[in-house]
Amino acid sequence: MELHIVIQGSKDLSGQLYRQLREAIESGRLKAGTRLPPSRLLAEQLGISRKTVSDTYSLLTYDNLLTGKVGSGTFVNAQAVGQERKQGHESLASAAIIDKWRNLATTMGHPPMDAMLRYDFIGGATTRSQFPQDDWRRCAQHALRQTAKSRGLYSQAAGLPALRDAIARHVAFSRGVHCSALDVLVCHGAQQALDLLARVLIEPGCTVAVEDPGYPPARQLFAAQGAEVIGVPVDAEGICVAAIPEHVRLIYVTPSHQFPLGMPMSQARREALLEKALRIGAVIIEDDYDCEFRYEGRPSETLQSLDRQGAVVYVGTFSKSLQPELRLGYCILPPALVSAVTAAKQITDCHCATLPQWTLAKFIDEGCLLKHIRRCHALYSSRRERLLARFNGDLARWFEVVPSVAGFHLAVQTRVPVDIPLLVDLARKVDVGLYPLADFSYQTPPRNGLTFGYGAIETLDIDPALDRVRDILEQIT
Repeated sequence: MELHIVIQGSKDLSGQLYRQLREAIESGRLKAGTRLPPSRLLAEQLGISRKTVSDTYSLLTYDNLLTGKVGSGTFVNAQAVGQERKQGHESLASAAIIDKWRNLATTMGHPPMDAMLRYDFIGGATTRSQFPQDDWRRCAQHALRQTAKSRGLYSQAAGLPALRDAIARHVAFSRGVHCSALDVLVCHGAQQALDLLARVLIEPGCTVAVEDPGYPPARQLFAAQGAEVIGVPVDAEGICVAAIPEHVRLIYVTPSHQFPLGMPMSQARREALLEKALRIGAVIIEDDYDCEFRYEGRPSETLQSLDRQGAVVYVGTFSKSLQPELRLGYCILPPALVSAVTAAKQITDCHCATLPQWTLAKFIDEGCLLKHIRRCHALYSSRRERLLARFNGDLARWFEVVPSVAGFHLAVQTRVPVDIPLLVDLARKVDVGLYPLADFSYQTPPRNGLTFGYGAIETLDIDPALDRVRDILEQIT
């Protein structure tokens, strides 16, 4: 790779080179430790003499901006101080929209591994210790052989046919979804599926209904597209269908494991929701984000399997069954939306990387995914039982569990007055990560309680962590 230097004319060659290198170092464009090209190669690149380059390197070394290492080359000095780039946006014509995005309260991001607390009940994180590295590596080798056959062209926007077919068979087997490979669109996680659907279905001023409390990134995404987002209350049976406005265009729900409370939507409520969506012409997004993991009772039917008119888009992800870093998800589209959403994927993202797609297709086809889900199910079940034992035992004085039969997080609500922000703050000081239930409320009154993710925390860490929480509660209540 050539170093970007522009030499104009034939005068002051050394001065031109010196000024550009110095500016690149001081601005931070050339980072500390960057190795510069040998003087001979840079001279050939620029069409100047090697002596000019050598003299410039010597002068920059004298200025303490470069340092030479015998046998290794010339490097940017680690002590060279880069100037902070300062650029305001106030004078730009797009200043207002930039401010809107700058002030957007993003939520639910995961911290870097080195910033996580010793005992962290963060949601959405999976158990890394159970990831089948050997199976995944073998499938990745297969993927490399497939990509080696590539002609160097872009792939299909909707995803590799092999993965689309594998996903269609997987969701039909595990969730009873009615679809073929032609209905499947592969995305970068469920969030991109929501983004593509919002681009196709939403325009400024239209109305979208979401569960409240609910999933903040979905609500924020719909609002960013200019929609008026209405928070619809939920009760023990799920979203209150009667409270959904008649003029909504899109309805976003998590019927199998309501986020964040956890209860499943009742059959009667599912039928009422479908009936209303069909009557008013709304599209329902069914986010089935973590329902591979079910611990009690019979599996509930998906809205998509009950839908006979093409009103439901089924959205799923492999972030919860495998790893969030994989960034692969999918949506099952009704016929009316397939071409439009595929076009949105094409113009915004072209397609997902083919190497992980080939890997995942092989992983599903060989039964590795189902085997991994069964292994994680046993682990999550034991962690869930441990949490339930504590919240039905010594912690029952302060909290009651919201009934939940799936996923890998629990919600608890307070029985007595508890200062949740204070509890969260004090818990962090003793290396325990807690997450308020109130963070997920939008227009309905916030619920006082906590969510406990048990995907990432080790089973043996649950009791020590809850012991610390109990000790804090005894002090502040």
